[in-house]
Amino acid sequence: MLTTKQSKSAKVLLCGMKNVGKTCLIEQLIYGNVTLETKYNPTIEDIYIASVDTGKSPRESLRIFDTAGIQGKAEYPKHYHQFPDAYILVYDPQDPASLDMLADIKSDIDRNKEKKEAVIIVLANVHSNVPDSGIDSHKANNWCAREKIKHYTVNAMERASLYEPFVSLTIRLHPAQSKSTFTQFSKVMQKTKSD
Repeated sequence: MLTTKQSKSAKVLLCGMKNVGKTCLIEQLIYGNVTLETKYNPTIEDIYIASVDTGKSPRESLRIFDTAGIQGKAEYPKHYHQFPDAYILVYDPQDPASLDMLADIKSDIDRNKEKKEAVIIVLANVHSNVPDSGIDSHKANNWCAREKIKHYTVNAMERASLYEPFVSLTIRLHPAQSKSTFTQFSKVMQKTKSD
């Protein structure tokens, strides 16, 4: 009977303020059909499955949970923190409030997450090539450095800009297994027995 190695699907929760482009990022990454004319209804909740090529075989799987954006002092429900292996925090560099909200979301994650080793990355979703009039990029980079979070700048209209953060996240969630030293030891034992 032929069997294929079934890889475990990592669960990723996508978080951020309303209207920062969370759904647009995922739709562009998976389907590649997002244009400037694409219209989205506000997300309530959605699940995407992405098969990511990390250069290893087989392709690794990510189950991405797209959530409704939050506003004000709202928090994500506690049950959202029970399952994720990773969190992707998204903000809009043109809106300083969206970065400030990430600090609240991050503290909420630290308070409630079930898996202590959960990976967190931050995506700055740049909507255009217009010079930043919102957030100084140093503020975002300094906050990420203090929190020990990897920061990426992406553009939802440019699919290629999304590859690096998601491949890097997938590699962190599915690390290469190191070879056991027991096999080398058993070969040495067999060699000494035959001598």
